[in-house]
Amino acid sequence: MISPHTYEETAVHRRINITLSEDTLALLDRVASKGGRSRLIDEAVRYYIDEKGRSELKKRLKEGAIRRAAHDLQLTEEWFPLEEESWNAGRA
Repeated sequence: MISPHTYEETAVHRRINITLSEDTLALLDRVASKGGRSRLIDEAVRYYIDEKGRSELKKRLKEGAIRRAAHDLQLTEEWFPLEEESWNAGRA
């Protein structure tokens, strides 16, 4: 999740040099407020990293679920008759 602190509240800022294509720079200037390039880039990088982390977590959870699917199905098949018997006994 993106930090709740605003850009101005962060303790340290460092000046760096980056290279962007003309198209990217034009897009940046179109959406950033006057003098707000650094803030927009900072927020965009944080958002990107946060989303990548979420995406990676989802991917790992899905892979784990797929990997365990056969075992989980086997457990369900083994326990279903007992659950059904217990449920029917409770209704009687």
